[in-house]
Amino acid sequence: MILITGGAGYIGSHCTLEMTRAGYDCVVLDNLSEGHRQAVQAENFCLANLSNIDEIRNVFKKYPVEAVIHFAASCYVGESAVNPQKYYYNNVVNTLNLLRVMLEHDTRNIVFSSTCATYGNPEYTPIDEKHPRNPINVYGKTKLMIETILQDYDRAYGLKYMALRYFNASGADNRANIGESHDPETHIIPLVLEAASGKRELIKVFGDDYDTPDGTCIRDYIHVNDLSGAHRLALEKLSEDKSSDFYNLGTGQGYSVKEIIQKSEEITKRKIKTEIAPRREGDPPVLFADNKKAVEKLGWKPRYTEIDDIILTAWHWEVNRRY
Repeated sequence: MILITGGAGYIGSHCTLEMTRAGYDCVVLDNLSEGHRQAVQAENFCLANLSNIDEIRNVFKKYPVEAVIHFAASCYVGESAVNPQKYYYNNVVNTLNLLRVMLEHDTRNIVFSSTCATYGNPEYTPIDEKHPRNPINVYGKTKLMIETILQDYDRAYGLKYMALRYFNASGADNRANIGESHDPETHIIPLVLEAASGKRELIKVFGDDYDTPDGTCIRDYIHVNDLSGAHRLALEKLSEDKSSDFYNLGTGQGYSVKEIIQKSEEITKRKIKTEIAPRREGDPPVLFADNKKAVEKLGWKPRYTEIDDIILTAWHWEVNRRY
């Protein structure tokens, strides 16, 4: 049985779908503070909080958990700057609770949802796994702390981990009719598509004076189904090799905010109104991945390599969304 924390969320629900399609028995743990019950893709669901260690223990007592895929976390860069206490408790302390119960039940394999935000402002691009890690926001700091904790738990207790540092998750699985649904929404592709659908009057472009070709931030957009496939491959490799590791997950291709808006206009055939706004604190100008390690060692191959295909799946979700 695979425990998926945060499995009612965007990436967690898609990963659960990937695992169940591959024949794994899964149980989802989520407190539904940001996730959606309709998004859960497993028969087994536990409404529980990682802040309550007894609730975690109840899940492990009820289900024979062999491994954990850990998504549950707060993930808004801007919010982490103004409310760091929430992020240190929800991300770091709650992960410590989870790890404590895993050790109590001799569950020693975990795939951790990390982030490229651990790298901070890039010293070079594309970013490989050897790049220095100097996060410039609280969100990235909490993820780096957890990676450090996992390294220490590996040395001390033999708890093995895969830390997956992924770039901008995007897109949707249209076969299952699940997709991105945050409140508030902060990610660029769904925001742009909400403007295209008329749910939003305009899209704010946070800064047009960065040192990039068109002045807007450049990011690496990776389809959520490709991310999910990498989590499955990471868990399988972890189970086989019993060796901890970490991987970047991205396409290796960067697109600017203005390019995303332009591509979205082409796909939706609708004009999208924009407004230039001040830069957001903690936003690096350019982030895109070197994914060679994941491709070579995990046998991972992204299927959605064109931004048009990613936006198209997100647009289908936007016009047909269930929650």
